[in-house]
Amino acid sequence: MEHRNWECPKCNSRQFETDQFSATGGFWTKIFDIQSKKFTTITCSRCTYTEIYKTKSSALSNVLDFFTG
Repeated sequence: MEHRNWECPKCNSRQFETDQFSATGGFWTKIFDIQSKKFTTITCSRCTYTEIYKTKSSALSNVLDFFTG
């Protein structure tokens, strides 16, 4: 994902931080604690406005999440 041209829609700052997080998707993924949804965040360094983007999750990472908890 390319963010070089990102500009905060609230304060027009071009300085930002990126991060990632995972979440469960449905009933069975919650039961087995499989993090099937992956997201990338972009947070403005000045005003902390945050945008969240869904990223593709690989089957291998889902299997590893299942076995490693």
